[in-house]
Amino acid sequence: MIDGTVARSAPRGRVWLVGAGPGDPDLLTLRAHRILTSARIVAYDELVGPEVLALIPAEAERIAVGRRRGTCPNAPSIHPAVLDRALAGLDVVRLKGGDPMIFGRGGEEAAELAVLRIPFEIVPGISAALGAASSAGIPLTHRDASSSVTFATAHLRGQEGAGATVESLARRVPPEGTVVLYMGIATLRETARRLIADGRSPGTPACVVSRATLPDERVVVAELATIADAVDDAALPTPALVIVGDVVARRVASPVDVVEVGSPQRRARGA
Repeated sequence: MIDGTVARSAPRGRVWLVGAGPGDPDLLTLRAHRILTSARIVAYDELVGPEVLALIPAEAERIAVGRRRGTCPNAPSIHPAVLDRALAGLDVVRLKGGDPMIFGRGGEEAAELAVLRIPFEIVPGISAALGAASSAGIPLTHRDASSSVTFATAHLRGQEGAGATVESLARRVPPEGTVVLYMGIATLRETARRLIADGRSPGTPACVVSRATLPDERVVVAELATIADAVDDAALPTPALVIVGDVVARRVASPVDVVEVGSPQRRARGA
């Protein structure tokens, strides 16, 4: 553990907590792009794709910090390598998939930086839920289908076993409205069973979007009662998000694939 007294007396660099968006580098914010392309040290999650990482200057130090699919639920709030460099007076970009404040531990990391008196800035990104829904043509709200959206994660810190996770999720999800589940494939079958037991109709439309906004994006749509079987049959790769609710039935696709002149078509979807 770093001594807070020593940390306050040392020269400190700045840490940027930057959202990398859902995957497609075109969906980075202008500010995120400017910070990333001028960075000297970048600590990045596994969920940040190679096309986004390619924007990092060649001479910059890259630090892979893992954190995918809840593989380190009890890890420190912020990676020690980030703190070491910031406390040594170096500026660091902490690059996170999606938005740092939506299941990105941004709040925990910001709190720890504040305690150590390390200057920081939070740069929002397009959340994976928004990217997946838009890319798949699913409105998260709809005047005729849903007036609320719940973002939930299927993994909670300190829980033991998939059963405990699913039971807790059922208590946190309202019986109506749209639900978007992050990191939900591993427990999808039990989650669907629990949602039905808690009042959702077995025929509720459900959707899983795999590798949203990327060229190999895939979308599977089924009823809540059969979505787990459909995902198993499709052998969807991660990362993937689960969308449950009547809005899935309002899914729309553009009648024409619009491709920028001079650019290759980037996305081929499967359903």
